[in-house]
Amino acid sequence: MGKIDGKVVLITGGARGMGAAHARAFAEEGAKVAITDILVEEGEKLSAELGKQVKFYKHDVSISAEWEAIVADIEATFGPINVLVNNAGISIMKPILEMSEEEYRRVIDINQLSVFLGMKTVLPSMLKTKDGSIINISSLAGFRGTSHGSVAYSASKFAIRGMTKAVALEMASEGIRVNTIHPGLILTPMTVQAGAEEVVNLLSKDIPMQRGAQPEEVTKLVLFLASSDSSFSTGSEFVLDGGQLAKL
Repeated sequence: MGKIDGKVVLITGGARGMGAAHARAFAEEGAKVAITDILVEEGEKLSAELGKQVKFYKHDVSISAEWEAIVADIEATFGPINVLVNNAGISIMKPILEMSEEEYRRVIDINQLSVFLGMKTVLPSMLKTKDGSIINISSLAGFRGTSHGSVAYSASKFAIRGMTKAVALEMASEGIRVNTIHPGLILTPMTVQAGAEEVVNLLSKDIPMQRGAQPEEVTKLVLFLASSDSSFSTGSEFVLDGGQLAKL
Protein backbone atom coordinates (compact mmCIF):
# COMPACT_ATOMS: atom_id res chain seq x y z
CA MET A 1 0.00 0.00 0.00
CA GLY A 2 1.17 3.53 -0.84
CA LYS A 3 1.50 6.40 1.59
CA ILE A 4 -1.58 8.07 0.06
CA ASP A 5 -3.58 4.89 -0.50
CA GLY A 6 -7.14 5.18 0.82
CA LYS A 7 -6.86 8.82 1.83
CA VAL A 8 -9.74 11.16 0.96
CA VAL A 9 -8.49 14.23 -0.90
CA LEU A 10 -10.25 17.46 -1.92
CA ILE A 11 -8.58 19.58 -4.61
CA THR A 12 -10.03 22.94 -5.64
CA GLY A 13 -9.36 24.28 -9.10
CA GLY A 14 -8.80 20.67 -10.08
CA ALA A 15 -10.11 20.61 -13.64
CA ARG A 16 -6.89 21.63 -15.39
CA GLY A 17 -3.35 22.88 -14.86
CA MET A 18 -1.71 22.16 -11.51
CA GLY A 19 -4.96 20.94 -9.96
CA ALA A 20 -5.47 18.32 -12.67
CA ALA A 21 -1.87 17.15 -12.31
CA HIS A 22 -2.42 16.75 -8.56
CA ALA A 23 -5.68 14.85 -9.09
CA ARG A 24 -4.07 12.39 -11.51
CA ALA A 25 -1.21 11.69 -9.13
CA PHE A 26 -3.43 11.18 -6.08
CA ALA A 27 -5.67 8.82 -8.06
CA GLU A 28 -2.64 6.86 -9.25
CA GLU A 29 -1.48 6.58 -5.63
CA GLY A 30 -4.79 5.04 -4.58
CA ALA A 31 -6.51 8.04 -2.99
CA LYS A 32 -10.20 8.89 -3.24
CA VAL A 33 -10.28 12.26 -4.91
CA ALA A 34 -12.87 15.05 -5.05
CA ILE A 35 -12.01 17.70 -7.63
CA THR A 36 -13.90 20.97 -7.69
CA ASP A 37 -13.95 23.75 -10.26
CA ILE A 38 -16.20 26.09 -12.24
CA LEU A 39 -14.92 24.46 -15.43
CA VAL A 40 -17.60 21.79 -15.64
CA GLU A 41 -16.79 20.22 -19.00
CA GLU A 42 -13.10 19.84 -18.22
CA GLY A 43 -13.75 18.65 -14.68
CA GLU A 44 -16.26 16.00 -15.71
CA LYS A 45 -13.95 14.78 -18.48
CA LEU A 46 -11.05 14.42 -16.04
CA SER A 47 -13.23 12.64 -13.48
CA ALA A 48 -14.45 10.15 -16.09
CA GLU A 49 -10.86 9.55 -17.21
CA LEU A 50 -9.63 8.81 -13.69
CA GLY A 51 -12.42 6.41 -12.69
CA LYS A 52 -14.85 5.74 -9.85
CA GLN A 53 -12.45 6.83 -7.12
CA VAL A 54 -12.66 10.40 -8.43
CA LYS A 55 -15.72 12.67 -8.28
CA PHE A 56 -16.16 16.13 -9.77
CA TYR A 57 -18.14 18.96 -8.19
CA LYS A 58 -19.05 22.28 -9.77
CA HIS A 59 -17.88 24.77 -7.17
CA ASP A 60 -17.57 28.51 -6.67
CA VAL A 61 -14.94 28.50 -3.93
CA SER A 62 -16.00 31.94 -2.68
CA ILE A 63 -19.45 30.70 -1.56
CA SER A 64 -19.68 29.17 1.92
CA ALA A 65 -22.88 27.20 1.26
CA GLU A 66 -21.26 25.42 -1.68
CA TRP A 67 -18.32 24.39 0.49
CA GLU A 68 -20.68 22.98 3.11
CA ALA A 69 -22.73 20.98 0.59
CA ILE A 70 -19.66 19.57 -1.15
CA VAL A 71 -17.91 18.53 2.07
CA ALA A 72 -21.08 16.80 3.27
CA ASP A 73 -21.36 14.89 0.00
CA ILE A 74 -17.67 13.90 0.04
CA GLU A 75 -18.06 12.50 3.54
CA ALA A 76 -21.17 10.57 2.49
CA THR A 77 -19.41 9.22 -0.61
CA PHE A 78 -15.83 8.61 0.52
CA GLY A 79 -15.64 9.30 4.27
CA PRO A 80 -13.89 11.99 6.32
CA ILE A 81 -11.44 14.20 4.42
CA ASN A 82 -7.72 13.68 5.06
CA VAL A 83 -6.15 16.12 2.59
CA LEU A 84 -7.27 19.55 1.38
CA VAL A 85 -5.39 21.22 -1.47
CA ASN A 86 -6.52 24.84 -1.76
CA ASN A 87 -5.38 25.26 -5.34
CA ALA A 88 -8.06 27.45 -6.95
CA GLY A 89 -6.91 30.89 -7.97
CA ILE A 90 -7.21 33.68 -10.50
CA SER A 91 -4.97 36.51 -11.63
CA ILE A 92 -6.04 40.00 -12.69
CA MET A 93 -2.83 41.88 -13.34
CA LYS A 94 -3.43 45.64 -13.46
CA PRO A 95 -1.68 48.64 -11.92
CA ILE A 96 -3.51 49.95 -8.87
CA LEU A 97 -4.71 53.09 -10.69
CA GLU A 98 -6.37 50.93 -13.34
CA MET A 99 -7.81 48.19 -11.12
CA SER A 100 -11.43 48.53 -10.07
CA GLU A 101 -12.68 47.70 -6.58
CA GLU A 102 -14.76 44.91 -8.09
CA GLU A 103 -11.71 43.33 -9.74
CA TYR A 104 -9.69 43.61 -6.53
CA ARG A 105 -12.43 41.99 -4.45
CA ARG A 106 -12.82 39.19 -7.03
CA VAL A 107 -9.15 38.24 -6.70
CA ILE A 108 -9.35 38.34 -2.90
CA ASP A 109 -12.55 36.26 -2.87
CA ILE A 110 -11.19 33.51 -5.11
CA ASN A 111 -7.59 33.43 -3.89
CA GLN A 112 -7.87 34.31 -0.20
CA LEU A 113 -11.43 34.00 1.10
CA SER A 114 -11.68 30.55 -0.49
CA VAL A 115 -8.72 29.34 1.58
CA PHE A 116 -10.41 30.53 4.77
CA LEU A 117 -13.71 28.90 3.79
CA GLY A 118 -11.99 25.70 2.75
CA MET A 119 -10.06 25.33 6.01
CA LYS A 120 -13.06 26.29 8.15
CA THR A 121 -15.38 23.83 6.39
CA VAL A 122 -13.00 20.89 6.04
CA LEU A 123 -11.38 21.00 9.50
CA PRO A 124 -14.38 19.46 11.32
CA SER A 125 -14.14 16.51 8.92
CA MET A 126 -10.40 16.12 9.56
CA LEU A 127 -10.93 16.34 13.31
CA LYS A 128 -13.03 13.19 13.19
CA THR A 129 -9.89 11.18 12.51
CA LYS A 130 -7.24 13.67 13.67
CA ASP A 131 -5.36 12.83 10.50
CA GLY A 132 -5.15 15.79 8.18
CA SER A 133 -2.93 17.79 5.88
CA ILE A 134 -3.97 21.15 4.44
CA ILE A 135 -1.85 22.39 1.55
CA ASN A 136 -2.46 26.00 0.59
CA ILE A 137 -1.08 27.06 -2.78
CA SER A 138 0.36 30.54 -2.45
CA SER A 139 2.95 31.94 -4.87
CA LEU A 140 6.34 33.52 -5.22
CA ALA A 141 4.19 36.69 -5.20
CA GLY A 142 3.49 35.90 -1.55
CA PHE A 143 7.06 36.92 -0.78
CA ARG A 144 7.54 39.92 -3.03
CA GLY A 145 5.72 42.39 -5.21
CA THR A 146 6.33 42.51 -8.92
CA SER A 147 6.32 45.22 -11.55
CA HIS A 148 3.47 43.57 -13.41
CA GLY A 149 0.42 45.02 -11.65
CA SER A 150 0.25 42.42 -8.89
CA VAL A 151 -1.41 44.51 -6.16
CA ALA A 152 -4.43 42.21 -5.74
CA TYR A 153 -2.64 38.96 -6.54
CA SER A 154 0.26 39.65 -4.17
CA ALA A 155 -2.12 40.78 -1.42
CA SER A 156 -4.03 37.51 -1.64
CA LYS A 157 -0.90 35.36 -1.71
CA PHE A 158 0.77 37.19 1.20
CA ALA A 159 -2.43 36.68 3.19
CA ILE A 160 -2.38 32.93 2.58
CA ARG A 161 1.02 32.76 4.31
CA GLY A 162 -0.30 34.39 7.46
CA MET A 163 -3.56 32.43 7.52
CA THR A 164 -1.65 29.18 7.13
CA LYS A 165 0.70 29.90 10.02
CA ALA A 166 -2.18 30.90 12.31
CA VAL A 167 -4.23 27.78 11.59
CA ALA A 168 -1.14 25.56 11.78
CA LEU A 169 -0.62 26.73 15.36
CA GLU A 170 -4.28 26.15 16.22
CA MET A 171 -4.26 22.62 14.81
CA ALA A 172 -0.76 21.46 15.77
CA SER A 173 -1.97 19.42 18.73
CA GLU A 174 -4.87 17.91 16.77
CA GLY A 175 -2.92 15.83 14.25
CA ILE A 176 -3.55 18.29 11.42
CA ARG A 177 -0.73 19.96 9.54
CA VAL A 178 -1.08 23.15 7.47
CA ASN A 179 1.60 24.30 5.01
CA THR A 180 2.03 26.55 2.00
CA ILE A 181 3.58 25.93 -1.39
CA HIS A 182 4.99 28.92 -3.27
CA PRO A 183 5.42 28.22 -6.98
CA GLY A 184 7.25 30.56 -9.28
CA LEU A 185 6.62 30.35 -13.01
CA ILE A 186 4.58 27.20 -13.66
CA LEU A 187 3.58 26.43 -17.23
CA THR A 188 -0.19 26.12 -16.84
CA PRO A 189 -3.10 27.36 -18.98
CA MET A 190 -3.52 30.38 -16.66
CA THR A 191 0.15 31.33 -17.13
CA VAL A 192 0.07 30.89 -20.88
CA GLN A 193 -3.15 32.88 -21.19
CA ALA A 194 -1.67 35.67 -19.06
CA GLY A 195 1.12 36.13 -21.60
CA ALA A 196 2.17 34.86 -24.99
CA GLU A 197 5.08 32.51 -25.47
CA GLU A 198 7.53 35.39 -25.86
CA VAL A 199 6.45 36.78 -22.46
CA VAL A 200 6.99 33.39 -20.82
CA ASN A 201 10.44 33.26 -22.41
CA LEU A 202 11.18 36.75 -21.09
CA LEU A 203 10.10 35.79 -17.58
CA SER A 204 12.25 32.66 -17.74
CA LYS A 205 15.35 34.80 -18.17
CA ASP A 206 14.86 36.08 -14.61
CA ILE A 207 14.98 32.51 -13.27
CA PRO A 208 18.43 31.11 -12.42
CA MET A 209 17.38 27.72 -13.81
CA GLN A 210 16.31 29.52 -17.02
CA ARG A 211 12.89 27.85 -17.36
CA GLY A 212 9.42 27.54 -15.97
CA ALA A 213 8.31 24.38 -14.16
CA GLN A 214 5.82 21.77 -15.27
CA PRO A 215 2.73 21.27 -13.04
CA GLU A 216 3.93 17.74 -12.21
CA GLU A 217 6.96 19.22 -10.47
CA VAL A 218 4.63 20.94 -8.02
CA THR A 219 2.61 17.73 -7.66
CA LYS A 220 5.61 15.89 -6.24
CA LEU A 221 5.77 18.38 -3.37
CA VAL A 222 1.99 18.23 -2.85
CA LEU A 223 2.21 14.44 -2.49
CA PHE A 224 5.06 14.81 0.00
CA LEU A 225 3.06 17.22 2.16
CA ALA A 226 -0.02 15.01 1.96
CA SER A 227 1.90 11.95 3.15
CA SER A 228 3.45 10.94 6.45
CA ASP A 229 6.87 11.76 4.98
CA SER A 230 6.23 15.37 6.07
CA SER A 231 4.86 14.42 9.48
CA PHE A 232 6.89 17.06 11.38
CA SER A 233 6.24 19.92 8.97
CA THR A 234 3.54 22.44 9.78
CA GLY A 235 3.24 26.18 9.35
CA SER A 236 6.07 25.94 6.83
CA GLU A 237 6.67 27.50 3.43
CA PHE A 238 7.90 25.37 0.54
CA VAL A 239 9.25 27.29 -2.46
CA LEU A 240 9.54 26.03 -6.06
CA ASP A 241 10.90 28.96 -8.03
CA GLY A 242 14.00 27.80 -9.88
CA GLY A 243 16.17 29.93 -7.57
CA GLN A 244 14.50 33.33 -7.88
CA LEU A 245 14.23 34.05 -4.15
CA ALA A 246 17.89 33.16 -3.71
CA LYS A 247 18.70 36.41 -5.52
CA LEU A 248 16.98 38.61 -2.93
